[in-house]
Amino acid sequence: MLQRKLDADGLHYEVVNAGVSGDTSAGGVRRIDWALDGNVKVVILELGANDILRGQPVDAMKANLADIIEKSKTHGATVVLAGMEAPTNSGADYRRGIHEAFQSLAREHNVTLIPFFLDGVAGIESLNQRDGIHPNEEGTKIVTDTVYKTIRPLLEK
Repeated sequence: MLQRKLDADGLHYEVVNAGVSGDTSAGGVRRIDWALDGNVKVVILELGANDILRGQPVDAMKANLADIIEKSKTHGATVVLAGMEAPTNSGADYRRGIHEAFQSLAREHNVTLIPFFLDGVAGIESLNQRDGIHPNEEGTKIVTDTVYKTIRPLLEK
């Protein structure tokens, strides 16, 4: 969907999905060198949701994401960090820690932040698959619009 939006607007970029279903930020660290192979201009970093669902320590997730950001920037890529939020049943302190982790990563590494990747989709039954977590096709359209709205100004520079 993102590729179609780019093409329709005459923006000549190739979208490569380097994500792995069910992966954590630690898995992303292990794969980042491979993912940066080639002429990578923009990295949309959307990892951490599975760390959150598994109750992984916030500091470990944050360190992994920082590592990926730094390697991407060293490669010369512009990084867009897709923020996530912890579910309400994960406890107030954990939720606050997760929220602040994405905010502080964006500030500390001077990267663009999508405050909440699933904004307008999370918790809405009609926009998610039966698992209640992953967007369905309609939800994915909303997520794509959210991402595109953020990255388009960066691609036009």
